Amino acid sequence: MPKTLPGFIGFPEKQRPVIVPDSFFTDLLPQIDDLAELKLTVYAFWLLNEQSGELRYLAGSDLRADERLLNSLNLESDLRTPQAALEDALERAVARNTFLRMDVETGDEADPLRADWYFLNTAKGRRMVALIRQGKLSELQNVLPDEARLHVERPNVFVLYEQNIGLMTELIAEQLRDMERTYPPEWIQEAFEIAVVANKRALRYIQAVLRRWETEGKNETNGRSGRDSASEKSKNYAPDEFSDLIIR
Repeated sequence: MPKTLPGFIGFPEKQRPVIVPDSFFTDLLPQIDDLAELKLTVYAFWLLNEQSGELRYLAGSDLRADERLLNSLNLESDLRTPQAALEDALERAVARNTFLRMDVETGDEADPLRADWYFLNTAKGRRMVALIRQGKLSELQNVLPDEARLHVERPNVFVLYEQNIGLMTELIAEQLRDMERTYPPEWIQEAFEIAVVANKRALRYIQAVLRRWETEGKNETNGRSGRDSASEKSKNYAPDEFSDLIIR
């Protein structure tokens, strides 16, 4: 006899809606081939919907302690433990670019405590990551202690383009390779972040920022603290004269 599944009593008449982008169904869903990854992704929409404020992210420690999530991953057909299934799902979601991961270290350098944060790879999520990297998100100060350090693995130029700008063509790939040969990787990443913050998502804009740094010099601190200079970066290095290069 087939196994009897527990019944669902139905959705109540009044409840809060959860916003799920159309592209989840049209683009992402056909790609997901692991049930744990699918459950985690759908659950993430609900978790983020429950949050408020600009800084919305999923803490790895919270996910690992979430009994509702772990119970949903406890399947007889899955040889993995719920905890192992969750770790695998997180890795898959990051590799698929559904989630953007940031690593945070707190405590002293001799005995650091490490935490992992996950942002949904939406325009807003990418903007939050860029602002955090530049030290410009004021809400971050309410979350992290003063001694916290952000450690983000620097993505290669192709990942930067696909996550922040759009689909890659062979012509764009060649321009990105030329960019890698010409400029330091930290310049390239910062130029992408400035473009995201300024909402100028075009390769020509990023190239213009890099050319300006190359010809006029890249003043890292300008006599200010790292946080102060970061807060000025999009103003100093993303001036209006670049706009006519990308607006058509």
